[in-house]
Amino acid sequence: MEKNVTCKFLPPRKKPATVRRFVSLLLILILATVFSAQAQQQKTLTGNVTDNSGEALVGVSVVVAGTVIGIPTDINGEFSIDVPTNATSLIFSFIGMVTQVVEIGDQSIFSIILEAESVGLEEVIAIGYGVEKKATITGSVTAVQGDDLKKSPAINVTNNLVGRLPGLIAVNRSGEPGYDGSTLLIRGSNTLNNSSPLVVIDGVTGRNMDRLDPADIESISVLKDASAAIYGAQAANGVILITTKRGKLGKPTITVNLNQGFNQPTRIPEMADAATYAQTINEINLYRDRDLPYSADDIQKYKDGSAPWTHPNTDWFDETFKTWSPQQYGNVSITGGTQAMRYYVSMGANFQDGIYENSATYYNQYDFRSNLDGQVSENIHFAIDLSGRQENRHYPTRGAGDIFRMLQRGKPNLPAYWPDGTPGPDIEYGDNPVVVTTDETGYDNDDRYIFESNLKLNITIPWVEGLSVTANAAFDKEFRTRKLFQKGWYLYSWDFETYGADGLPSLIKGLRGFGDPRLRQESRQIQNITVNGLLNYERTFADIHAVKVLLGVERFQGDNANFWAYRRYFPTDIVDQLFAGSDLEKDNSGSASDYARLNYFGRLNYRLNDKYLAEFVFRYDGSYIFPKESRFGFFPGISLGWRISEENFWKENLGFIENFKLRASWGQTGNDRIDPYQYLSSYAFGGNTYIFGSTESKVLVESRIPNTEITWEVATQINVGFDGQTLDGKLYFEADYFHNTRTDILWWRNASVPNTTGLSLPRENLGEVVNRGFEYLVTYRDRVGDLSYSVSLNGGYQKNEIKFWDETPGIPEYQQSTGHPMNTNLYYQAIGIFNDQAEVDAYPHWPGARAGDIIFEDVNDDGAIDGLDRVREYKNNIPRFQGGLNIQLGYKQFDLTVLFQGSAGAVQYYSTESGEIGNFLVYDADGRWTPDNTNADKPRAKNRSEEYWANNDNTYFLRSTDYIRLKNLEFGYNFSSSLCNRLGVKGLRIYFSGINLATIDKFKVYDPETSNNAGTNYPQNRTINGGVTLTF
Repeated sequence: MEKNVTCKFLPPRKKPATVRRFVSLLLILILATVFSAQAQQQKTLTGNVTDNSGEALVGVSVVVAGTVIGIPTDINGEFSIDVPTNATSLIFSFIGMVTQVVEIGDQSIFSIILEAESVGLEEVIAIGYGVEKKATITGSVTAVQGDDLKKSPAINVTNNLVGRLPGLIAVNRSGEPGYDGSTLLIRGSNTLNNSSPLVVIDGVTGRNMDRLDPADIESISVLKDASAAIYGAQAANGVILITTKRGKLGKPTITVNLNQGFNQPTRIPEMADAATYAQTINEINLYRDRDLPYSADDIQKYKDGSAPWTHPNTDWFDETFKTWSPQQYGNVSITGGTQAMRYYVSMGANFQDGIYENSATYYNQYDFRSNLDGQVSENIHFAIDLSGRQENRHYPTRGAGDIFRMLQRGKPNLPAYWPDGTPGPDIEYGDNPVVVTTDETGYDNDDRYIFESNLKLNITIPWVEGLSVTANAAFDKEFRTRKLFQKGWYLYSWDFETYGADGLPSLIKGLRGFGDPRLRQESRQIQNITVNGLLNYERTFADIHAVKVLLGVERFQGDNANFWAYRRYFPTDIVDQLFAGSDLEKDNSGSASDYARLNYFGRLNYRLNDKYLAEFVFRYDGSYIFPKESRFGFFPGISLGWRISEENFWKENLGFIENFKLRASWGQTGNDRIDPYQYLSSYAFGGNTYIFGSTESKVLVESRIPNTEITWEVATQINVGFDGQTLDGKLYFEADYFHNTRTDILWWRNASVPNTTGLSLPRENLGEVVNRGFEYLVTYRDRVGDLSYSVSLNGGYQKNEIKFWDETPGIPEYQQSTGHPMNTNLYYQAIGIFNDQAEVDAYPHWPGARAGDIIFEDVNDDGAIDGLDRVREYKNNIPRFQGGLNIQLGYKQFDLTVLFQGSAGAVQYYSTESGEIGNFLVYDADGRWTPDNTNADKPRAKNRSEEYWANNDNTYFLRSTDYIRLKNLEFGYNFSSSLCNRLGVKGLRIYFSGINLATIDKFKVYDPETSNNAGTNYPQNRTINGGVTLTF
């Protein structure tokens, strides 16, 4: 069947011309920069780089200080670099070696010797309202650099974090353009309420990290223990700190990054073909003592394709999907500056297409960032950060869940297209996914415009050594508009009897969907303002007592307003504006809310000889969510560290471990992420109205009983750990054990209060959960000849247990939530398949059970199968273990990065609507029980939920989602400086990369990261990508 014929019925969507314009703009910038670069005054510096044995080092990064002008050394360890005449120094860096900064002076030829590096300890990490060297950090904090994130072709930043940081669980549930981010959890989940971590971008909370341009990120830090207490009531789930790039001293340096990628689903369910479907339906009817709807001749025609009009064999996924869907990404950045002003400015764009043929699904983004740092005088500094983003989401009128439900319910013996290329018939409720996935049914546009700004003023007090004050103000504004325009579409059916004069079937054109076009248009505005003042004091007394003090106050306020309007009965679908709709059945509504927080916080850090370390943090947090009497909460944290490797006894006996530090921390944080104002009675307009005279009035009814005692959820966190390094700094290691107790969890007392009361209960502080686990990180760096390499292994395990919960009185212990992990369910225990009727008769069974059915265990041995035989599972769909193996290789001018990632300990229930209403999974159909295959380990074919084991949750359908995945791979080549000079560029790199390239798992139905029982979600993506980076 030729699908390209459908173009005359379903014209392909035109790609937005904006992306092409953006690429053209980048090319113009490149050409302009080449000419300008050639006109700049420069001088050439040459030299060679070796290790302390005199061996040449290949691939050493040689960068002009304060710029991103740089090149790698060649096969002989030599370099030649053109630098601005005002350049002051060169920076030489290499994996496993100590970075050197060399003054240029009057030299033009350099001979550099690099020493072996101690891994990790000098790294500076963001810790919340400040930074700290890794060597002296006492909390559990981990970080990743922005340059590592850029090695992945994933456009969504959250997908680049998977497998890179111990303790950070990242699970990607969907690959839908615009909604393809990963769910992030720090050390698992501790509450049934919002479990996502607090995200802080450049010191400002409440911003979205998903759509940040990866090229703009300098580093990401994760606070996992008491170190998060400085963020108080929003930090119970941990904190993610993101720092964006800033300007550097030097002349302007332009970096351009362009890449082209292609996506396809990691896995789609394999559905039965038409012949298998017909055979299975015959089996079901045989079990029901009904006539068989399909003859042997029918089944043969489905197999051989000899009668495509009457006996089609349709693969609905293949008919609806492209083989690959494109994505493009581009970014251009400019950095430079003087002592008085430094700047980093970038512009970016990306485009992601959907996986559907003639797709109405795509996502566009355009973003900019400008970070300026200025100096008014020696003691006064300021920063002005501006960023903006335009997000355009375009979807069909039906969501991905509906579409994937259609694809699995689509019967393979119905055509997606008739043999002449005409769209096929209505498969159910007017649906046909090859049409519904296009603009033929209308569109659903979601456009967002985000503006974010930071203003910072820092004043060093000259008459008090070490004292400075800082004022910060952030203003964020977001505009959202959504336009859902729905119209009818045409499908073509055939009665399988009528033929035209040409001998071909006479197809009947029929309108489906909405007979009259309709439009719903929404508008929302969100505004957030954050203002804080900080006092910092840092001094070292007598060369051994180092003291750092931070005190701060912060106020956050925001508002959210939305409005929507609806009209239908449009006279035509050509005009998609509200004014064109009828006044009949029109509707509109709107709402608004505001919110505020006030916080006082501080940190005291003390170091004795950089050997004995102590830190105390606190936050006195006030939230609008709680009543006045309990609006404020105090959240402290304390941590201690001992660099035991600095002791003489250690150096004398264990000196081969050059650095070793013990850490311990205790702290409390809060969680206020619940609906606000639950201490007040809630009222809403009901559906009924009253007539007073000639006036119709809405009825106001109480919708929620208040809880005047409601207060914070409190997380008490204990962490002990160590970190160190050995083998002359080549091997770095760290490990942590944590014990978190979440008390006063907010939930409804629905179990012990019967529904017959008719009460709408408020949340109460009634739950308690304990979460325990451990994490580790091991990194080894070295070089052998021209080969440099780094291998890093990380992982984390966590398991939570409910200590107290509201339980239904009288239920057995094995069904209670208490003593089990959160978010677990009750399941009948599947212990096999009834091979024959004798086995059915010999064991307690569900009424109506027969051979081929699943055996449910009689858990309580009462001789009957009923609700008391359900057992609460000890696992859910959140992995207990997740880890990664990151390998980086450098050989001469080549580099290779490989990331393996895996998880274990999660389960996923799967269930499909197969039978007369939908198709069967091949996974279920192959090897199923039949009268001719009675020793099967799979049950007989089912029809929807007619069988008891299909509509009662049981462990047969509960499958492990353990997996190992080749998450990311990038192979790059850096061109030599001599070639770059001839091309008029400072640097040129090409690379090829991929994400989700291969997966090993036992759950073969859906992708192991899915959380949808029926697989009715947009699948995760596999991406291959190629790109180029140019520096001018």
